[in-house]
Amino acid sequence: MQNVLNPAELDAALENVHRAGVPGLFAEVRAGDQVWRGAAGVADVDTGRPVTAGLRHRVGSITKTFTAAAVLQQVESGRIGLDTPIGHYLPRLVPGDRGAAITVRMLLDHTSGLAEYLPFAYPSLRAFPDLAKTGPQSFDDHRFTRFDPVDLIELGVAAPAVGTPGGSPGVYSNTNYLLLGELLEHVTGAPAEKVITRNVIERAGLRDTELPAGPYVDGPHSRLYEAWFGMIDPPRDYSDFDMSWVGPAASLISTVADLNRFFRMLLAGEIVGRSSLAQMQRTVRVVSQEGTPIDYGLGLHPMEAPGQDTFWGHGGTVWGGGAIAMIRADGERQMSVALNLQRWNRLGASGAPQPHPIDQALAALYQVAMYGGGGR
Repeated sequence: MQNVLNPAELDAALENVHRAGVPGLFAEVRAGDQVWRGAAGVADVDTGRPVTAGLRHRVGSITKTFTAAAVLQQVESGRIGLDTPIGHYLPRLVPGDRGAAITVRMLLDHTSGLAEYLPFAYPSLRAFPDLAKTGPQSFDDHRFTRFDPVDLIELGVAAPAVGTPGGSPGVYSNTNYLLLGELLEHVTGAPAEKVITRNVIERAGLRDTELPAGPYVDGPHSRLYEAWFGMIDPPRDYSDFDMSWVGPAASLISTVADLNRFFRMLLAGEIVGRSSLAQMQRTVRVVSQEGTPIDYGLGLHPMEAPGQDTFWGHGGTVWGGGAIAMIRADGERQMSVALNLQRWNRLGASGAPQPHPIDQALAALYQVAMYGGGGR
């Protein structure tokens, strides 16, 4: 039963997420040769324009899988050593003993101990992860700021370490993936965006996927609404935003169909070789940005329900937008889902995000998409 799609069930699960409070969302689910695409809600709360399943969308940290694949390709060509210290390549960015201790693998799987630069680049987030003491003011201040990745990396490297290189658990940090972008440029002589575009996006034949150079999403797309844990009410539109603040860590624009195509080809060994894919699927324990421990590989992480098959993929968020793409280990079932609202959970008295009906509705949608109704 796991390779049978139930369109009515999927439509209902999608609609339930919209009713729970997401303005609009859309998805593509594949099972064998079957394909279901669906959409619910609006792409623009002011005009009532509906979302459709083919919209282009900012997919956040799903970008990391693309960047990791581009790095693994260079490992295959011999230009990068997976267990070579980053200081060998970029001694000015990670100098001294840390540069000698942190390997390329540790950047890929977030065990470098390097801190997240974002709270230092965005002053109103300085207290992160103490969410109650953060605020969204910096989002407006930096909507059109053009950040230099080296400046952001320096903020992360200068910040107090969040762990020892190779230590467990690791701590998820965008600093790692900005460094990988600089590494790609160092070994190829071309900007990371060009390397990823040529060797990953174009290789996979993705026609609606790009790393944007400017603050706008070209083509049909949804507006993106950020709530920042109830501090922005009603949620504000941040769909126009310069993405240099995350670059090769989280700036990708794609579609649910392109994401499914990419992950299908990745698990089939058509983006990187089988041995590289096996490295990507070797996981370590990492503390996510939400503060929860997860298993994380090299730009990939598993999702599994008790007694069910394992899925591989990545999730991602930007200001106002989110997406998740997951594929079963045998490649025969997969889903990609995109939403136009983020951080809908309000904070409780303890300062922790409180459960919201959207959480439960999304979990039910993922269950139906990956395993079929009732967990079959």
